[in-house]
Amino acid sequence: MTPSARILVVDDEENIRSSLQEMLTMAGYEVLAVDSGEEALKLVTNKEKFDLALVDIKLEGLSGIEVLGMLRRLTPETVVIILTANASLETAVEALRYGAHDYLFKPCKPAELQASIEKGLRNRQPELRQQALLRQLDFLASNLEDIRQTIGGSKEGAAFLAELDDSPVPSTPVPEESGSRPRFLQRGRLTLDFLRHAVTLDGQLLDLSTTEFDLLAYLSEQAPRVVSAQELTIKVKKYETDEWAANEAVRQNIYRIRQKIKEVNDNIDIIRTVRGVGYTIEE
Repeated sequence: MTPSARILVVDDEENIRSSLQEMLTMAGYEVLAVDSGEEALKLVTNKEKFDLALVDIKLEGLSGIEVLGMLRRLTPETVVIILTANASLETAVEALRYGAHDYLFKPCKPAELQASIEKGLRNRQPELRQQALLRQLDFLASNLEDIRQTIGGSKEGAAFLAELDDSPVPSTPVPEESGSRPRFLQRGRLTLDFLRHAVTLDGQLLDLSTTEFDLLAYLSEQAPRVVSAQELTIKVKKYETDEWAANEAVRQNIYRIRQKIKEVNDNIDIIRTVRGVGYTIEE
């Protein structure tokens, strides 16, 4: 944890805002909370500096995405975590593409919030060091002629300048391509986040257990192929059994997923049963 870190909270719900401020202050952070994107803009344009910002995605006036863009332009060193109350994964994915570090569902679980903040602040340190190095290189480049005139007269100075001219300029590291599956998957009306084990249907969060998420995720990845109960047992539950036992185990999980889907929308059935074959996801 970085207790001295300065955090900006931007949320127009007073109870959420005050709860976050109290929680983070007790954790040792310096916290400033505002109720609009416009207030956040005033702070930043007045040269206020923040290590991290928690920004509600749905704000009156300037939206959370607009606040994110503003922070990325004016204070790119500020880590931004997006807060979403309506569990809109689609909007959260957009925020990540625009440079947000993470997104969290409201109300935030304290442990999850703390973990996301600590990770964001840790990831910020190499970026700050790189920015400082680039500033030093810009200074050297803009003052190189003065430096040459100052030290170029000596043998040691000439050797130094020759070495400087031959040194490669460090570049921004490009993340390596990962061989693992993408973090997000859109399948019809479903959106899945494999990192957070979260699924939304038409923007509404499904409250799934780990096994239910893994089963729905596997079906979504394989769709439109029909997957047998035995394959689901092997790939999701990680054990082999006979056909009857596999059918019983998977059928119970499918039933619970369907019930949770009905809690969000009673008029659709995302999972289609192909009698005698298995299950698939409707596109």
